[in-house]
Amino acid sequence: MNCPFCGHDEDRVVDSRSVREGRGVRRRRECLGCKERYTTYEYIEKVELMVVKNDGRQEPYDRGKLIEGIRVACKKRPIGAKKIEAMVDEVEKRIYGLSRGEVASQQIGEHVMDLLRETDEVAYVRFASVYRKFQDKSQFFEELKQMLE
Repeated sequence: MNCPFCGHDEDRVVDSRSVREGRGVRRRRECLGCKERYTTYEYIEKVELMVVKNDGRQEPYDRGKLIEGIRVACKKRPIGAKKIEAMVDEVEKRIYGLSRGEVASQQIGEHVMDLLRETDEVAYVRFASVYRKFQDKSQFFEELKQMLE
């Protein structure tokens, strides 16, 4: 690693700390040439995850789409942005743990529904109605009936 101040290629680590819930390391370094200090971050590089859609198409996983889908389901509910971020983090932990480069969109949806069911029943039903493509009110009522059991 070259010093950003003088370009010297030797340094010493002054401090290391875990960041992002243990998924990275922050290192405070001191250049052995000019004695300036600077910070570096190390993260495990994730393999690009491909989402397999219901029709067989594949597209790259997009965290933003997942956040938006959950945010829409949680609209006007007492669920803050931090909770939504935590849910997305949990879904990512599950899908990256199970997959080897590909994950079915159905799996992602099921994980989201599991978390929403635990968090807020109204948001869960909203998400389920779109995800499961309810065609009429009988399907909607059937989902509610299963929730109440």
